[in-house]
Amino acid sequence: MTSPVAQSLKRCLFFLSSCLFSVDTAKKDIVFLLDGSDSTRYGFPAMREFVERVVEKLNVGQNKDRVSVVQYSRDAEVNFYLNTYTTREDVLDSVRGPLNTGAALQYLGDNVFTASAGSRRPEGVPQVLILLSGGRSFDSVDAPASALKQLGVLIFAIGTRSADSRQLQEISNDPSYALSVSEFTDLPSVQQQLQSSVEAVVIDASPESPTVTGMLTSTLHMIFEKVFIFLSSCLFSVDTAKKDIVFLLDGSDSTRYGFPAMREFVERVVEKLNVGQNKDRVSVVQYSRDAEVNFYLNTYTTREDVLDSVRGLKHRGGRPLNTGAALQYVRDNVFTNSSGSRRLQGVPQMLILLNGGRSFDNVDTPASALKQQGVVVIGIGTRGSDKSELQKISYDPSYALSVTESSTGPNIAKCLCSQTAGCLDLCNWNQEC
Repeated sequence: MTSPVAQSLKRCLFFLSSCLFSVDTAKKDIVFLLDGSDSTRYGFPAMREFVERVVEKLNVGQNKDRVSVVQYSRDAEVNFYLNTYTTREDVLDSVRGPLNTGAALQYLGDNVFTASAGSRRPEGVPQVLILLSGGRSFDSVDAPASALKQLGVLIFAIGTRSADSRQLQEISNDPSYALSVSEFTDLPSVQQQLQSSVEAVVIDASPESPTVTGMLTSTLHMIFEKVFIFLSSCLFSVDTAKKDIVFLLDGSDSTRYGFPAMREFVERVVEKLNVGQNKDRVSVVQYSRDAEVNFYLNTYTTREDVLDSVRGLKHRGGRPLNTGAALQYVRDNVFTNSSGSRRLQGVPQMLILLNGGRSFDNVDTPASALKQQGVVVIGIGTRGSDKSELQKISYDPSYALSVTESSTGPNIAKCLCSQTAGCLDLCNWNQEC
């Protein structure tokens, strides 16, 4: 029934547009009065498309064409007035109907990823959501997307050029899980990439780690184990009586499942340190949109106290990932005398960044400021990180470790070890190496 209606309205559009839009007038006020009764239930999509196509021909603006839509059956109801919208895009968005992706995600969490609806999440079966989106959501996606991730749902998003790429990255478990196509007809071009990404997480399921959370955490444990072994072999053999070491941890939504591995990595590094008031000092800062200090360099004076605090670290979550702001925060608030930094006394200053994604803000200026202050920055990134960005942040490009399951840890670490040892042991900390 929809097809004949659509054909009729198409003919109407052709003849109407040939005269209506050839009128030489700078402005028009056009009101659409739509039959919204039960009798038009099946034909309404065609009516809506007709209005949309007419509006696309108009020159909408405050002092140009204005549009209103009213729908009626027993009574009339205004969808929007002539002065509600001043751009064609806003009118079209309203005519098409708002895209509430946030509400849809919430609905899935409440009604689909449940045992009563057939979800086997309690049994440890991986839960995967593939979102196809053709526009920007009118409502907020942050809370419902986070809620799904907390349930253990792995979210992949595919958007057309009309979609908001950053919003899709916020929704996805990892920015690399947000794919884009020009039109939905191009979906076959990303099919293999999507399939490989899903299988990379799901195919390794085992009785010991059957959930998505378990699989991602297990993978990152192996990654950080490699880094730890080769990094510790040189970093802690350096003959220096004291060091100030700050760990800056990516606590955004994209590291939710990998955070336990990051926490264990910090724990194992601290176990190698000689923590004390006049020995090694440690601080931990976690960040996503904003940075938050878990403890300062002068908060704890024993290794046991530091370890207790590290083991109790909770993942913050949040979006977006502002690494630049976090670096600036650490420089201004952690590597300071009042926070326990002994930079002015010539004690080596180190920042170990654990990062899981590309920063939404600029890292150049704050990274340079840290280097000028004499802080040696080591950047450790997972698969979702931007290698070139890590190299910019790190004290030297060779200090940037971009690790994957197949990375050659010994080669990276060998280069890092020789140069870091030289800096820690020989340099005046107010000068370049």
